[in-house]
Amino acid sequence: MKITIKTLLPLTLALVLAGCQSKVEYRDATEVETVDISFGSSDLQAVATKMVDSMLTTPSVMQLTANDRPIIFVDRVTNKTSEHIDTESITDTISTRLLRSGQFRFIDMTRVDAVRKQLDYQNSSGLVDPSKAIQFGRQVGAQYMLYGNLSSIVKRDGSTQDVYYKMTMRLMDLETGLIEWADEKELRKQKSKSFLGR
Repeated sequence: MKITIKTLLPLTLALVLAGCQSKVEYRDATEVETVDISFGSSDLQAVATKMVDSMLTTPSVMQLTANDRPIIFVDRVTNKTSEHIDTESITDTISTRLLRSGQFRFIDMTRVDAVRKQLDYQNSSGLVDPSKAIQFGRQVGAQYMLYGNLSSIVKRDGSTQDVYYKMTMRLMDLETGLIEWADEKELRKQKSKSFLGR
Protein backbone atom coordinates (compact mmCIF):
# COMPACT_ATOMS: atom_id res chain seq x y z
CA MET A 1 0.00 0.00 0.00
CA LYS A 2 1.43 3.30 -1.08
CA ILE A 3 0.87 6.32 1.22
CA THR A 4 1.10 9.68 -0.46
CA ILE A 5 1.45 13.12 1.06
CA LYS A 6 -2.12 13.86 -0.05
CA THR A 7 -3.47 11.06 2.15
CA LEU A 8 -0.98 11.53 5.00
CA LEU A 9 -1.69 15.28 5.48
CA PRO A 10 -5.46 14.94 6.21
CA LEU A 11 -4.78 11.95 8.47
CA THR A 12 -2.12 13.88 10.43
CA LEU A 13 -4.38 16.92 10.67
CA ALA A 14 -7.26 14.78 11.98
CA LEU A 15 -5.01 13.22 14.64
CA VAL A 16 -3.71 16.64 15.75
CA LEU A 17 -7.23 18.09 15.99
CA ALA A 18 -8.45 15.05 17.94
CA GLY A 19 -5.62 15.53 20.43
CA CYS A 20 -6.47 19.23 20.93
CA GLN A 21 -10.08 18.78 21.96
CA SER A 22 -11.00 20.42 25.26
CA LYS A 23 -13.29 19.03 27.88
CA VAL A 24 -15.79 21.14 29.84
CA GLU A 25 -17.45 19.86 32.99
CA TYR A 26 -19.45 21.30 35.88
CA ARG A 27 -17.76 21.31 39.27
CA ASP A 28 -18.95 22.01 42.80
CA ALA A 29 -18.75 25.79 43.34
CA THR A 30 -17.73 25.25 46.98
CA GLU A 31 -14.90 22.86 46.09
CA VAL A 32 -11.43 24.19 46.86
CA GLU A 33 -9.84 25.46 43.66
CA THR A 34 -6.07 25.29 43.37
CA VAL A 35 -5.41 26.36 39.79
CA ASP A 36 -2.93 29.03 40.92
CA ILE A 37 -2.10 31.11 44.00
CA SER A 38 -4.00 34.25 43.03
CA PHE A 39 -7.18 35.20 44.93
CA GLY A 40 -9.92 32.83 43.77
CA SER A 41 -13.43 31.56 44.46
CA SER A 42 -12.39 29.44 47.45
CA ASP A 43 -10.77 32.49 49.01
CA LEU A 44 -13.86 34.64 48.40
CA GLN A 45 -16.08 32.05 50.06
CA ALA A 46 -13.68 31.66 53.00
CA VAL A 47 -13.49 35.39 53.77
CA ALA A 48 -17.24 35.95 53.30
CA THR A 49 -18.16 33.02 55.56
CA LYS A 50 -15.69 34.07 58.25
CA MET A 51 -16.84 37.72 58.25
CA VAL A 52 -20.57 36.94 58.32
CA ASP A 53 -20.27 34.23 60.98
CA SER A 54 -18.09 36.48 63.13
CA MET A 55 -20.40 39.47 62.81
CA LEU A 56 -23.58 37.52 63.57
CA THR A 57 -22.12 35.87 66.69
CA THR A 58 -20.37 38.89 68.23
CA PRO A 59 -22.14 39.95 71.47
CA SER A 60 -22.34 43.65 70.51
CA VAL A 61 -23.99 42.83 67.17
CA MET A 62 -26.27 40.25 68.76
CA GLN A 63 -27.43 42.99 71.14
CA LEU A 64 -28.08 45.37 68.20
CA THR A 65 -30.20 42.78 66.41
CA ALA A 66 -32.01 41.33 69.46
CA ASN A 67 -35.14 43.50 69.07
CA ASP A 68 -34.54 45.30 65.78
CA ARG A 69 -33.31 44.80 62.21
CA PRO A 70 -30.74 47.61 61.83
CA ILE A 71 -30.34 49.30 58.45
CA ILE A 72 -26.86 48.88 56.98
CA PHE A 73 -25.03 50.52 54.11
CA VAL A 74 -22.32 48.17 52.79
CA ASP A 75 -19.39 49.97 51.22
CA ARG A 76 -17.46 48.16 48.50
CA VAL A 77 -14.41 46.29 49.83
CA THR A 78 -11.23 48.19 48.96
CA ASN A 79 -8.64 46.20 47.01
CA LYS A 80 -5.17 46.99 48.39
CA THR A 81 -3.50 44.03 46.69
CA SER A 82 -1.36 44.12 43.55
CA GLU A 83 -3.90 41.82 41.79
CA HIS A 84 -7.04 42.72 39.91
CA ILE A 85 -9.71 41.34 42.27
CA ASP A 86 -13.44 41.81 41.78
CA THR A 87 -14.14 43.12 45.28
CA GLU A 88 -17.75 43.81 44.32
CA SER A 89 -18.27 40.03 44.36
CA ILE A 90 -16.90 39.84 47.91
CA THR A 91 -19.16 42.71 48.97
CA ASP A 92 -22.19 41.12 47.26
CA THR A 93 -21.59 37.74 48.90
CA ILE A 94 -21.25 39.25 52.37
CA SER A 95 -24.34 41.45 51.87
CA THR A 96 -26.41 38.53 50.61
CA ARG A 97 -25.44 36.29 53.52
CA LEU A 98 -26.21 39.02 56.05
CA LEU A 99 -29.56 39.81 54.42
CA ARG A 100 -30.50 36.12 54.35
CA SER A 101 -29.80 35.93 58.10
CA GLY A 102 -32.93 38.04 58.60
CA GLN A 103 -31.14 40.25 61.13
CA PHE A 104 -30.39 43.29 58.95
CA ARG A 105 -31.96 45.51 56.30
CA PHE A 106 -29.89 47.18 53.61
CA ILE A 107 -29.61 50.36 51.61
CA ASP A 108 -27.96 49.88 48.21
CA MET A 109 -25.83 52.98 47.64
CA THR A 110 -24.72 51.72 44.21
CA ARG A 111 -28.22 52.46 42.89
CA VAL A 112 -28.75 55.96 44.32
CA ASP A 113 -28.50 57.65 40.90
CA ALA A 114 -30.99 55.22 39.35
CA VAL A 115 -33.41 55.81 42.25
CA ARG A 116 -33.01 59.57 41.91
CA LYS A 117 -33.83 59.38 38.18
CA GLN A 118 -36.91 57.26 38.86
CA LEU A 119 -38.18 59.65 41.56
CA ASP A 120 -37.49 62.58 39.25
CA TYR A 121 -39.52 60.87 36.53
CA GLN A 122 -42.41 60.14 38.90
CA ASN A 123 -42.52 63.67 40.33
CA SER A 124 -41.58 65.85 37.35
CA SER A 125 -42.58 64.13 34.10
CA GLY A 126 -46.32 64.69 34.39
CA LEU A 127 -46.82 61.09 33.26
CA VAL A 128 -47.37 59.61 36.74
CA ASP A 129 -50.49 60.23 38.83
CA PRO A 130 -49.23 62.61 41.60
CA SER A 131 -51.22 60.71 44.24
CA LYS A 132 -49.32 57.52 43.31
CA ALA A 133 -45.83 59.02 42.94
CA ILE A 134 -43.21 58.30 45.61
CA GLN A 135 -42.23 61.61 47.19
CA PHE A 136 -38.65 62.78 47.60
CA GLY A 137 -37.25 62.60 51.12
CA ARG A 138 -39.24 59.54 52.16
CA GLN A 139 -36.38 57.03 52.16
CA VAL A 140 -34.92 55.65 55.38
CA GLY A 141 -31.28 56.36 56.18
CA ALA A 142 -28.70 53.77 57.18
CA GLN A 143 -27.80 53.43 60.84
CA TYR A 144 -24.56 51.50 60.28
CA MET A 145 -21.86 51.23 57.64
CA LEU A 146 -20.00 47.99 56.92
CA TYR A 147 -16.66 48.44 55.16
CA GLY A 148 -13.40 46.60 54.66
CA ASN A 149 -10.04 46.16 52.96
CA LEU A 150 -8.31 43.27 51.24
CA SER A 151 -4.52 43.47 51.28
CA SER A 152 -1.70 41.12 50.35
CA ILE A 153 2.02 40.54 50.76
CA VAL A 154 3.82 38.63 47.99
CA LYS A 155 7.25 37.04 48.53
CA ARG A 156 9.43 35.18 46.05
CA ASP A 157 12.51 33.10 46.71
CA GLY A 158 13.90 31.30 43.70
CA SER A 159 11.21 28.95 42.43
CA THR A 160 8.91 29.49 45.46
CA GLN A 161 6.20 32.14 45.61
CA ASP A 162 4.26 32.91 48.79
CA VAL A 163 1.13 35.10 48.99
CA TYR A 164 -0.44 36.27 52.24
CA TYR A 165 -3.93 37.82 52.10
CA LYS A 166 -5.68 39.69 54.89
CA MET A 167 -9.33 40.73 54.81
CA THR A 168 -10.35 43.26 57.47
CA MET A 169 -13.91 44.48 58.06
CA ARG A 170 -15.59 46.93 60.45
CA LEU A 171 -19.15 47.90 61.36
CA MET A 172 -19.50 51.60 62.25
CA ASP A 173 -22.42 53.31 63.98
CA LEU A 174 -23.04 56.30 61.69
CA GLU A 175 -24.52 58.44 64.45
CA THR A 176 -21.71 58.06 66.97
CA GLY A 177 -18.80 56.95 64.78
CA LEU A 178 -18.17 54.04 67.16
CA ILE A 179 -16.94 50.73 65.73
CA GLU A 180 -19.40 48.06 66.89
CA TRP A 181 -17.58 45.10 65.33
CA ALA A 182 -14.30 44.33 63.57
CA ASP A 183 -12.58 41.15 62.46
CA GLU A 184 -10.05 39.86 59.97
CA LYS A 185 -9.43 36.69 58.00
CA GLU A 186 -5.96 35.63 56.90
CA LEU A 187 -5.10 33.30 54.01
CA ARG A 188 -1.70 32.10 52.88
CA LYS A 189 -0.86 30.31 49.66
CA GLN A 190 2.45 28.96 48.42
CA LYS A 191 3.54 27.70 45.04
CA SER A 192 6.80 25.89 44.28
CA LYS A 193 8.02 24.97 40.83
CA SER A 194 9.49 21.50 40.40
CA PHE A 195 12.64 20.74 38.47
CA LEU A 196 10.58 20.12 35.33
CA GLY A 197 8.78 23.48 35.66
CA ARG A 198 5.37 22.18 36.73
